[in-house]
Amino acid sequence: MAGAAGRPATLTTSPASHPTAPADALFLPGPVLLLGAPGVGKGTQAQALVSEFGIPQISTGDLLRGNIARGTELGLKAKEIIASGMLVSDPIVNQMVEQRLQADDTHHGYILDGYPRTLDQAMFLDRTLSESDAALPVVAISIVVAYDQLLHRITGRRICPACKSIYNIYFNPPKQDGLCDLEGSQLEQRPDDTEPVFAERMKTFEEQTAPVVEHYRALGRFREVDGDQPVEAVTAAIKSALLDLRQQGRNA
Repeated sequence: MAGAAGRPATLTTSPASHPTAPADALFLPGPVLLLGAPGVGKGTQAQALVSEFGIPQISTGDLLRGNIARGTELGLKAKEIIASGMLVSDPIVNQMVEQRLQADDTHHGYILDGYPRTLDQAMFLDRTLSESDAALPVVAISIVVAYDQLLHRITGRRICPACKSIYNIYFNPPKQDGLCDLEGSQLEQRPDDTEPVFAERMKTFEEQTAPVVEHYRALGRFREVDGDQPVEAVTAAIKSALLDLRQQGRNA
């Protein structure tokens, strides 16, 4: 996805493989749940936190693919469920996450991506951490952008099939309508970058996320940041919210 301003970009490595820096010994970020609707730039911000604090990004998609590829017991169960056209159940996803959190690289913290997606998952995660040696609980930070702005970010996106440069017809259009500045190729729109698909994704996101947000808000472990800013400003706002939440936790 292009950045907040819809600048051209090329494909990058996945957040899970993004280089990390040593974590600050004076500050443990702990478990961080980044929330955000489609198009807010959540992936970009997750990469920034990964580099800043030297912590991993834990994605349920990566966990599912990894378990399936390794042929683990959980992976075989998930593969069978997916092949039948059904969604992988919470117990299986919960077990995969629980196993991943036992790895050494999670001791300073981690960025949660796509989990917890439901209230049941959030409660399972909180319970698991409270029963373990985890030093800190989960804090949730939501990146918020207005609906119309997100709609333009998604439906305005165009991609060059040759060089993979990304444009946006609203924020960063090509010099010649419909053609890549670098290759001259006809720009393409992804099949799922349409308004009906976006509207359905937003509806699903809001229905699933609302209970999770209220759960962490009630616990005093939730903040919102304005995602309609330059990328660096959003990163700074997230870090400020994280520091505030952890300071608040120490003073509780």
